[in-house]
Amino acid sequence: MLLRVRVTLPDRPGALGQVARTLGVAGADIVQVVVLERLGGRAVDDFTVVWPGASRVDRLLAGLAAIPGVQVDGVWRAIGAPTTGGQDAELLAQVAANPADGLATLVDALPGLLAADWAAAAVVPADWAARSGSGPRPTEVTGAVGGGEPAVAYASWRAPTPLVLPEVTPLRARSMDGPVGTRYAVAPFGRAGLVLMLTRVDGEGLPAAAFHVTEVDRIAQLVRAAAVILGDRLDLVTAPPAVTQS
Repeated sequence: MLLRVRVTLPDRPGALGQVARTLGVAGADIVQVVVLERLGGRAVDDFTVVWPGASRVDRLLAGLAAIPGVQVDGVWRAIGAPTTGGQDAELLAQVAANPADGLATLVDALPGLLAADWAAAAVVPADWAARSGSGPRPTEVTGAVGGGEPAVAYASWRAPTPLVLPEVTPLRARSMDGPVGTRYAVAPFGRAGLVLMLTRVDGEGLPAAAFHVTEVDRIAQLVRAAAVILGDRLDLVTAPPAVTQS
């Protein structure tokens, strides 16, 4: 299986190689390394590895924990081949080539680009922030706009049903934690109350990492670019009508 391993390590010669050797000894085949941050003598790196499905990840974590100064920030499944910014332009070209399905194209592609579990575009009523109370509260989204609540316009295929929407106001790009084991990144389109959510969820004993600031910036850039491409089409986006049972 394909795993993403995020580690914080000392930003000094040899530290990266020590982590790479430890991953190899544990049985991981490194596919890609991405440096997310280098600041204050520390670095945050994402390793994408092929991991034998029958092996226990505990062995990998124990090996990394034994390296002085190394901290494991998260280990989670990657649902597709590792990708970097080079695919962003291709995605935006696909959105521009078929703007009628542009929002769906963006939402379906982002989990693979950012090693997330699922994504969704939600419509947030203009007055929701004023009515949402003083503290964060999750909202169960049923797909209807009735009552002036946030509603899902489109969700990727792995999104849960019903979908629980985190408190996304104020509308700005950022990462946040949801219920235990859930990590969110949110970015507004800047029109029609439309917000994109990207989610990672802990699973199979693997703790997913929170979205790094560089990942949030990348999501926000893609969302802003898609908003420019799609333009007035976004003003027509609404949630599908709720399904009623007789």
